[in-house]
Amino acid sequence: MSALRCGRRAAGLRRALWPKGHPCFLAEEGTLGGVWGRKRSLSASACEQDRRKGCGHAELLEVLEARVRQLQAEGTAEEVMVKRVAMAQAPEAGGIWPPRQAPVGAEGAAPVLSSHWVQKLDKDQQLIEKRLQQLEGKLPKIVEKSTWEKRLRMEPRLLSRKLAGQLQQWERKRPQSPWEEQLARLLQEAPKKLSREADEGSESRLEGQRQKLLAFLECCLLTGHLPLAHHVLVAQHSRAPQQQLLTLPMYNTVMLGWARQGSFKELMYVFFMLKDAGLAPDLLSYAAALQCMGRLDQDAGTIRRCLKQMEQDGLSLQGLFSAVPLSTEEREELLRAVRKARPAFSPQPPPPPPPQVNTSPLLQEIYAKDPSVSYPKLHLSLKELQGLFRQQLGVEMATTVTVESVEKAPLLTEEVLQARKTLAALRAEWESVLSLELQETKESEARAAAEGRPSLFPYLCLLSEKELVGLLLQTLQALPSHGESLFFLAHELGVRVLKRKRLRNQVEELEQRYFEYLHLLASDTQVAEPCLPRQHWEALGVPEAPPEQPWPVSVLVQLGKQLAEVLVRAVQMPSSLAAPRGPSTLIPVLYHVYSFRSFRQIGILKPHPAFTQLQETAAERTLIFESTEVPMLCPPLPWTSPHSGAFLLSPTKMMRSLEGTQQHQLLLERCPPAELHGALDALTQLGNCAWRVNGRVLDLVLDLFRDKGCPRLGVPAPPTEAPRPPEGRQTPKGCLLPEASPADKAEMRRELARRLKVAREMQSLRADALYRLSLAQHLRNHVFWLPHNMDFRGRTYPCSPHFNHLGSDLARALLEFAQGRPLGPHGLDWLKIHLINLTGLKKRESLQTRRDYADAVMEDILDSAERPMTGRKWWMEADEPWQTLACCMEIAQVVHSPDPTTYISHFPVHQDGSCNGLQHYAALGRDSTGATSVNLSPSDLPQDVYSEVAAQVEVFRRQDAKQGVRVAQVLEGFISRKVVKQTVMTVVYGVTRYGGRLQIEKRLRELEDFPQEFVWEASHYLVRQVFNSLQEMFSGTRSIQRWLTESARLISLTGSAVEWITPLGVPIIQPYHRDSKVMIKGGLQSLTFSSSVDTNQKPNTLKQKNGFPPNFIHSLDSTHMMLTALYCYRKGLTFVSVHDCFWTHAADVGVMNQVCREQFVRLHSQPILHDLSRFLIKRFCSDSRTSKSMWVSRLKDTLLSVPPTGTFDLDQVKRSTFFFS
Repeated sequence: MSALRCGRRAAGLRRALWPKGHPCFLAEEGTLGGVWGRKRSLSASACEQDRRKGCGHAELLEVLEARVRQLQAEGTAEEVMVKRVAMAQAPEAGGIWPPRQAPVGAEGAAPVLSSHWVQKLDKDQQLIEKRLQQLEGKLPKIVEKSTWEKRLRMEPRLLSRKLAGQLQQWERKRPQSPWEEQLARLLQEAPKKLSREADEGSESRLEGQRQKLLAFLECCLLTGHLPLAHHVLVAQHSRAPQQQLLTLPMYNTVMLGWARQGSFKELMYVFFMLKDAGLAPDLLSYAAALQCMGRLDQDAGTIRRCLKQMEQDGLSLQGLFSAVPLSTEEREELLRAVRKARPAFSPQPPPPPPPQVNTSPLLQEIYAKDPSVSYPKLHLSLKELQGLFRQQLGVEMATTVTVESVEKAPLLTEEVLQARKTLAALRAEWESVLSLELQETKESEARAAAEGRPSLFPYLCLLSEKELVGLLLQTLQALPSHGESLFFLAHELGVRVLKRKRLRNQVEELEQRYFEYLHLLASDTQVAEPCLPRQHWEALGVPEAPPEQPWPVSVLVQLGKQLAEVLVRAVQMPSSLAAPRGPSTLIPVLYHVYSFRSFRQIGILKPHPAFTQLQETAAERTLIFESTEVPMLCPPLPWTSPHSGAFLLSPTKMMRSLEGTQQHQLLLERCPPAELHGALDALTQLGNCAWRVNGRVLDLVLDLFRDKGCPRLGVPAPPTEAPRPPEGRQTPKGCLLPEASPADKAEMRRELARRLKVAREMQSLRADALYRLSLAQHLRNHVFWLPHNMDFRGRTYPCSPHFNHLGSDLARALLEFAQGRPLGPHGLDWLKIHLINLTGLKKRESLQTRRDYADAVMEDILDSAERPMTGRKWWMEADEPWQTLACCMEIAQVVHSPDPTTYISHFPVHQDGSCNGLQHYAALGRDSTGATSVNLSPSDLPQDVYSEVAAQVEVFRRQDAKQGVRVAQVLEGFISRKVVKQTVMTVVYGVTRYGGRLQIEKRLRELEDFPQEFVWEASHYLVRQVFNSLQEMFSGTRSIQRWLTESARLISLTGSAVEWITPLGVPIIQPYHRDSKVMIKGGLQSLTFSSSVDTNQKPNTLKQKNGFPPNFIHSLDSTHMMLTALYCYRKGLTFVSVHDCFWTHAADVGVMNQVCREQFVRLHSQPILHDLSRFLIKRFCSDSRTSKSMWVSRLKDTLLSVPPTGTFDLDQVKRSTFFFS
């Protein structure tokens, strides 16, 4: 954007920001900056800018001179810049020349312009003059009605000569021939379906364009631009090639918009186009027409003919009221029209739904009515919960949450205060400039739409300019110093706009319903009969909002790219911030470069180093989060459908997926509601667990975080601790000396790349910890909730990404249950066992031995609790140090309490599955050998499958070493549990030999004594022996894996993605398809990205077959977890999980263990593999049109060959102490 944007006012701002002689902020591109999200409330009116012509002449000379210097530097730039920074490097390392003083060519040489430069300068001057003219005329343009709105076309151009003639004839006869009569006649026209033959590739492209067009039309209606939607529909319809894009839902969308306004003439135009396209109206089309007649109070004759034609089309009058999604007001208008023609008509109340009871044998007890059941209640009163609801409602209506950063507060020196003042002044200026730029962009996009092309205009109108400006400034402040890829920023901006486009729920009705719902949860209220939260919510008769249609990914990226480009063009700063000795001009804050990431050239947006340094110096102490990114302050809404639950106002999907993906949601919507009750109720139960922050642990972590961190304990170091570039002759400048050898240069490049990678990783870890700790501090004195949803396999996750219990050791240690329970007689014992489990000691010992060991080291436990940073620091040597410390503190309080059995404990105790994936495989195949290895069988001591595999690999190694195999001889003494553990753990989840080799290679490189020249050969040898060992130890497991893999391969070859239904009734489909390339042209750069979720593309056979075994096992472990959650809730327990790690109070561990084992046995007592086989045969082999296909025939044969099972007795699991321990 031109430097003349702000005129003299900007020049005055620059003088005010940096007084003469004030030191500037310098930074190299590689330095790391803080991650901030400051959002100011400062604003400045765009109309106050000085637009006097006299200011332009002085500024013009400065801009042209800066352009000369910029062009001179183009030949020596190290990076390919699309938007260059107005600075030049000084001869001294690290210095920056003022733009006017940058040396060019020989010292003192005057710049000589080539004809190429002169042409560029002339072009720049013309652009600047044009920009001045635009600025002079901008104020009246804003007030004046946009000309594009006057050019919108309402009358359609019809391709059918007959229909076009009828339209012209009726136009001439108006008002003698009312539009209503014309509609009745038009409905009698038989549709003539147009030929739309297309091959598979073109059909896929058409489908993508149809999704974009439909999203555009819907967005126009949402933002109040119905005439624009109509105009684009007319333009698309009038061109025969474009008409094949149009579908009945597009015509219906626009018709419904006109019906709501009572605009019958325009609705009639759409009907003409619909008939001209060869489409037959459906129930929604008739509903729109009749609704419009109801609003206009039309005569009964026309309505009667319309109803008669509808019945002749085979459409039911009752269906208008039962099958069409309309609002209450729209239904009333529709009923008014119908009763004019049929006064006695009354829509039948919807038939009572069939009993909504899940019939799964696994859930019979859950949904059996039992008055004696006592579901758990919260520890808060009704009044307290109502207050928390109002707080959460305020948070979601504000859309963002401002949080104080926990970074160490800087001393408020004059330099810091000046930097903050500078940033505040810049942001005030940027707010007005961004607002103007957004207005221009909207106007430009509106003109594009007025030409008949779908554009971004309605999407830019979804949020107010103030909201968009705030969003852009947040993005700028959070941008790291090394920049971010343009594609990533574009996608994130698009997603954030979509998330803020929330449903405008009726808050009063929601509040009334929610307060009634709280009677089920509050500690001081009762309900008539015990029931699950979903059942209680549904009994209140809460109307459910229709599901939202997702936007195509290409729309999200295109919208975000447009907003990112607005930010690049608009946001500028005085050049004095970078070079105080030079003239004061405006330079870009952001510049666009190309760089290589993983051998691919990508476009990156980088902040100017001077701006990064300014941020670091100001060290502002606020972060901004989206309201859906932080935990809730009240219990979440119960999940009642695939699109309704969790947050109060912000729409959330039950099954998370990539933006633009529809296949999962469509599968869930088609599923009978009762079949999803198990999953819905489990998600609700997990989200209803109340949490609080462990303040004692948080204080210790903050002390380390604000100092220099402690990577050994999982506290990331600050950017100041990042590795710096080498010094002396090894600096980048030294490597350019003539005497530097090519090897030295190559080594220097590798070292710089390594250090830069480490610095970026450190910054990423630091930012993640900053978000987590800042949110923990923000919620320190609050009770909060973590609403859950699930991925496409059924695995559950909290919706809050930054602060939850699924993170690292540090993240888990910061959380404890808000509701406490007395320890009872066995609670202290479970705390001790849990503590020793966290240390990683005594893994092969009995529970009694672990308890005894805890008593033996009680002195160290108490010392750790009382003097964590100054004592013997026993806790620091544990596998999970922070959770160990938190448990030490809990045990110390229990020990010092008068009666440990009555002590109220909030501490969560964990029980982990023993290689849970292999446990499910062993149970599926009734594999006795495998079952023993993974603790499905009772034993006095826990079995360690990783050690057993290592021992088996060692047997193979000895045999090979005796036969003279060199690598086997080298590996003597190096095969350990640690070397093979990761590969054994992940082989059940589909890791390939290639991936397993990389895992083992990493472990071998960590061994100091291992000869590194043998790493590659040794990793190949070991991964082969690990797979051989697993084959020998888990023969049943490998046969099931092969059966699943082959079935998925054949399904994919028939042209379908693999689907199945979990034992709990959740439908699953694998979202792996061949990549489809999407290109978004223009602007800073053209963006090309791949999408693997396009259902119009053929399945990706490799991903389908490799993904099926692990995904199927994941769906089983999620089923086991959900069953455990529901039955624990029925018994009154608090229960949460981290996949196969189950949490509850110390007093309830025994009950949870019993439930966990019972539900595992019940789950695997079902004929899971045979049920899967029957489902897949019915789904993929029952179509008569494809039954003769070679692949379908082979698939059927494979599916009928279910692997045989062994003789393992599942009931043994109930007696296995170490199944989960």
